[in-house]
Amino acid sequence: MTAVAVAVFVVAYGLIASERINKTTAALGGAAIVLALGVVGSDDAFFSHDTGVDWNVVFLLLGMMIIVGILRQTGVFEYVAIWAAKRAKGSPLRVMILLTLITAASSAFLDNVTTVLLIAPVTLLVCERLEVSPTPFLIAEVLASNIGGAATLIGDPPNIIIGSRADLSFNDFLVHMTPIVVLELLVFTLVLPWLFRGSFEVDPARAADVMSLNEREAIRDPRLLTKSGIVLFAVFIGFVGHSVFHIEPSVVALLGAGALVLISGLPQRDYLSAVEWETLLFFAGLFIMVGALVKTGVIAHLAGLATDATDGNALLATMLILVVSALLSGIVDNIPYVATMSPLVSELGESMGRHSETLWWALALGADFGGNLTAVGASANVVMLGIARRADNPISFWEFTRKGIVVTVITVAVAAPYLWLRYFVFA
Repeated sequence: MTAVAVAVFVVAYGLIASERINKTTAALGGAAIVLALGVVGSDDAFFSHDTGVDWNVVFLLLGMMIIVGILRQTGVFEYVAIWAAKRAKGSPLRVMILLTLITAASSAFLDNVTTVLLIAPVTLLVCERLEVSPTPFLIAEVLASNIGGAATLIGDPPNIIIGSRADLSFNDFLVHMTPIVVLELLVFTLVLPWLFRGSFEVDPARAADVMSLNEREAIRDPRLLTKSGIVLFAVFIGFVGHSVFHIEPSVVALLGAGALVLISGLPQRDYLSAVEWETLLFFAGLFIMVGALVKTGVIAHLAGLATDATDGNALLATMLILVVSALLSGIVDNIPYVATMSPLVSELGESMGRHSETLWWALALGADFGGNLTAVGASANVVMLGIARRADNPISFWEFTRKGIVVTVITVAVAAPYLWLRYFVFA
């Protein structure tokens, strides 16, 4: 069964990467094969926390898509788009820098998927106003969301798993992760002009037109905007305090979506049309295929080889976990990878003494930054590509991955000396 799980995943991944067929078709087809051949059963696929569909991710996305769909009716995205373009003086490069920094900062306090859902409509509108391609902007924002989300316990789902397993608090993440994330964002901002060179030409007349717009006129329904703002604020509080309230973010999102549907009075077509059904199905198929790899022990075996190779050397273990986590998190979704790797890191840490906690930071940095490696490395990537496709601006797997590889290499290269200097040289 192990060989079947690996073969199905490799073929499906190859089809997704080659884009010979629709990625949702490839993911669902692969899921159907491992189910039909008995590699995983219905209990494994639909009810298991370790090998099944992560319904928390699916329903978090569904709830936030509905909220975004209702927000779109207020005109607030047009408002923010005009405001951002005017503050950037109509310069595409300055617009990109502004939006990526907003995305990164928001991703530290909202999860990065939610941030992407909120920022993408703004980006599409800005680019439409300036008559420039939105593709570089969308890619830059999702890369920034994966970097910014690493800063806090709640910013990226792998951090929540690590915090729970290693008993690390919100403040622990602020102290240990936020400094390196700030440094990474500075480097990322400096790299943007080179990474997306040739994407910042704009007609001066279009820039002048944008500067003459009044953003206040974009608000079409102030009362609905007020209601949406209250609900969104409550959802944000629920996300930040989910560990205190003992309510999963997915439940918070669904409650917020339900409340907003009730008080908005909008017809179903206005908010259900914003739901990326194809993206949700893609996630379901991908989770089942990765679950087959988890159940058959493939991921645990790979992770075990990495940890066994350290032979008690704390620095070597730290660097190996960082690099291997970045590579594997870019191939399989970083959520199941971290869930599988956490017990091994915990066991390895027992023999590392005072450096046991360092291994957890290496795992977090590798998994979070490795999510940028490919188009399916993190949930936010898949969501952004789905939004781009629906907006008739499709981003191919390799178009994203070419940029993602560069950013992953840079961020991991910056993270390695940070771990060495902070925890081994100046500890």
